Amino acid sequence: MDRRDFFKYGVGASLATLLPSSLTPSQRKKNADRVLRIAHITDVHVSDNSGDSYSSAKGLERCLHHLQGHQDPPDIIFNGGDCINDALGASRSSVKAQWDLWHSILKQENDLPVVDCIGNHDVWGKGAKSDPLYGKKWAMEAMQMDERYYSFDKAGWHFIVLDSTRSVNGDWYTAKLDEKQFQWLKKELETVDAETPVFVLSHIPIVCAAAYFDGDNEKSGDWQVPGAWMHIDARRIVELFHRHTNVQLCASGHIHLLDRVDYNDVSYFCNGAVSGNWWNGKYHQTPPGYAMINLYADGSFDREYMTYG
Repeated sequence: MDRRDFFKYGVGASLATLLPSSLTPSQRKKNADRVLRIAHITDVHVSDNSGDSYSSAKGLERCLHHLQGHQDPPDIIFNGGDCINDALGASRSSVKAQWDLWHSILKQENDLPVVDCIGNHDVWGKGAKSDPLYGKKWAMEAMQMDERYYSFDKAGWHFIVLDSTRSVNGDWYTAKLDEKQFQWLKKELETVDAETPVFVLSHIPIVCAAAYFDGDNEKSGDWQVPGAWMHIDARRIVELFHRHTNVQLCASGHIHLLDRVDYNDVSYFCNGAVSGNWWNGKYHQTPPGYAMINLYADGSFDREYMTYG
């Protein structure tokens, strides 16, 4: 089932036997209240280069087998972007080879519907601007996305998928919503019923603790987090979320590290990376893996980070 089929036919609720482990006792609900189980994969960086220390193709296959092989399997995969190793500085032939490999593996090794989000490495920048596939168009075509940001309703929740990256003053890239997208997000949150819980998916974290440790960010004597590592417009987005108390959680990747930040009653999950340290083992303290997220009818949720070996 592809993305468009998922939105057409939907995903049935799963009534499996996992007790939420990361919630407080007062938040824990009966198993029957769970409405959706999501495997969040991000930063796969699949490459056509099989000479790496560990083949990215082999790693993605193993990850997909692992997440589908659970006794309590997910209903759906959320792909957080950076599917391919890099398109920005690559030739047309290289980008094609990377996307071809991505599609081949998912077709052969995955039976679950996939919701996609564009990552910075998915954007093609080597071709001429007049090329119809230049920029984000190739990634959108590859992932069957009609728009670079969108929303949908499923299992009693409202889902919002954002496009994190944009060019600012000619520099690529900064984590920031363009004005059109921000106004769309504002309208989305105004339109959705206040009793409907909201889940936000982005490639780059909106709020993130791990970004402080992804480099020597304190060497100047002050903490400095680049605008390419965490949304530079986070203050504006956080203030918007604060006006809509049904925004429950935001999931992202990009940093390749695992964290959770709870701020203004919104949980921000940065969910590691399937590729870990770009297919060279764990990145700092975070091993290669993916997140399993359970959503419940009352708007509660839990997350567990899974390593796949």
